[in-house]
Amino acid sequence: MRKKIALAGFGVALLAATIVSPPSAQAAARNGVCESGEVCLYYNSDNQGSLVDFTGSVKNYGTGADCVKFVGSGNGRGQCVKNNAASVWNRKSVPVTVFYKSGWSGAIDSFVAGTKGNLRAGLKNENAGHVVGQGDNQRLEYGVYHSNTGGITAYFDGYLNTSGRHEGIDFARGSGSSVYSLLSGTVIYKNEGGGGLSTLSIYNARLDRTVIYLHTNPLDGLRVGQSVSRGQRIATEAARGASAAHTHVEMRPGRRELAAPSVGDPTLSNPIPTSFWMARGYNICCQ
Repeated sequence: MRKKIALAGFGVALLAATIVSPPSAQAAARNGVCESGEVCLYYNSDNQGSLVDFTGSVKNYGTGADCVKFVGSGNGRGQCVKNNAASVWNRKSVPVTVFYKSGWSGAIDSFVAGTKGNLRAGLKNENAGHVVGQGDNQRLEYGVYHSNTGGITAYFDGYLNTSGRHEGIDFARGSGSSVYSLLSGTVIYKNEGGGGLSTLSIYNARLDRTVIYLHTNPLDGLRVGQSVSRGQRIATEAARGASAAHTHVEMRPGRRELAAPSVGDPTLSNPIPTSFWMARGYNICCQ
């Protein structure tokens, strides 16, 4: 694929889930060698060509004079990483997730600890940043299913070939799979949907956030006003209001009964949820 050429660069590293370090701290760690404890992005497929090595997360690789650049020997050295990376080697002990858009949003591709490979088709040479997981965090899909056999099928604002802006995160494991609450809270809305969209809304007053689950079969025993604990079974996966079984999970600021529109709506109503979920003990992983 044709590569874009830019000038020089720097990068930033994440010291905690929501705190970004000065550029010099991350730049000093980059020597163009993929060492243990680093995540490395490569200019070419199959972990070939020039690479750039990171120890932490970067929200935006940047463009022009401020871009993060490939520093290792080989094809692509000195070019900007943004929209030029084709493969990844994760030499860290936690998952690493690459994002299509800056700010940790858009479509994703994840690499669990110790794995290497090519970025999937939607993100190969179309990538803007990455996030390194936290060591004590669970995978987000494990929080939804209490199993790692499910995965994220569409991340926040992650539609590539569909109109609209995706306001939540889609997970899929299979029709009838148990679904668990990601946060504690109070059930403020329950609509089983009949033949249409089902909605289950759980409000956490301490955080002033509502987590909304769409398309599921909410458990019969759940009632509006009932308290729900983190990790409590709340539903089974279904396709109510969708063409295929999956669970749409949406984090909304404040007390909100209904999800934001996604299909055909060009405006985002919800904030990017990456930092929020990482601060709640979840890593963004995996396809």
